[in-house]
Amino acid sequence: MTNDQLWVEPVGTLIIARMRGMPTEALLRECQERVLQLVMDTGCGKVLYDTLEMEAPNLDVVLLQRRLDDETNNVSLRRAIVVPNTRLAYLARLAFGEGDYRVFYSDITAAIRWLEDR
Repeated sequence: MTNDQLWVEPVGTLIIARMRGMPTEALLRECQERVLQLVMDTGCGKVLYDTLEMEAPNLDVVLLQRRLDDETNNVSLRRAIVVPNTRLAYLARLAFGEGDYRVFYSDITAAIRWLEDR
């Protein structure tokens, strides 16, 4: 199935997850499943979430990410979330809670540097 809203692929030593448009709970679940499968397949736990073309989701979708993370407590992920504005930055912080992540404003290069710093 081709989905023009979601692209998840390993690129070098990272996993890149790009979301476009309005995310739904189904899209978020698919993204999480694909990221976790690639982490298991590659052994790489560094994930770049590119949300530069994503619209701000409703709060139920945002909180779903936290629940999905709670279900995968045995997987170690270091995540960089690239956002276009303060609204998505705030929602990303709600979604990812206390995890090992950092939010970057429109700066994919800095996000990659931070991920590869370890």
